[in-house]
Amino acid sequence: MHPTATNNQPQTSQGHNAPTFSIVTVVYNGAELLAGTIQSVQSQTYPHLEYIIVDGASKDQTLDIVREYAAKMPYMRWISEKDRGLYDAMNKGLRIATGDFIQFLNCGDHLHAPDTIEQLAHKTTRHTDVIFGETLLVDETRQPAGVMSELSTRKLPSHLNWRDYLNGMLVVHQSFIPRRALAPEYVMDNLCADYDWCIKILKNSRENINAGVIITDYLMGGMSKQRHRQSLKDRFSVMRSHFGIFLTLAAHLWIVVRAAMHRLSRIGKKHY
Repeated sequence: MHPTATNNQPQTSQGHNAPTFSIVTVVYNGAELLAGTIQSVQSQTYPHLEYIIVDGASKDQTLDIVREYAAKMPYMRWISEKDRGLYDAMNKGLRIATGDFIQFLNCGDHLHAPDTIEQLAHKTTRHTDVIFGETLLVDETRQPAGVMSELSTRKLPSHLNWRDYLNGMLVVHQSFIPRRALAPEYVMDNLCADYDWCIKILKNSRENINAGVIITDYLMGGMSKQRHRQSLKDRFSVMRSHFGIFLTLAAHLWIVVRAAMHRLSRIGKKHY
């Protein structure tokens, strides 16, 4: 059983109370993938966590799976109702969450190892506002393709500042875990709302810690060209709002050059 935090909870190696973590999974008709995601949370060795599932009124067997695991996981809470899309559902999870830190773990993605959250908790200090780490990309058979830093142009930095996001989404959203008190609600009608969310948090954070571990196994998936084009427009809008038009234009030029160089360097090798 995963008890809730109390004033008598254990302390970390840094001497502060062990932090609590809220993990949120949003899902709609995800019966084929949801069980694996839940099991990766169920297997965690760290006791001070809560798990929240936000279902968008699925029409498949998703709710059967949720109910089955909820009976075994007293720290799981869930709702099922229609929503206005991904970020509306994530906002619902954010409102329900009570932990010190919050992580959004998509349906189909897994926490990398049973001690993942435990490792993160031990790395935090009382001043830590964001903890982040590496992401392993896996295919539909859960076979690893490599880490994001290797397969893409997103090189995980040792130190993280909001201005670093001028170079793009450096940390995969599932492996970016902020203090909940700093987390605003996601903006709606923007496919890059997670990018905007991370920048807003980093602008107000005190200490950002690279955990030095793989946090999430990210299930690779395709995106339609139309959706990809819209995401590029939305990313430009987010960058312009935070960095201004000149830096945004310069950054996009560098992003194109960097992508071309990366593809050349990965000829004959896997890339993302």
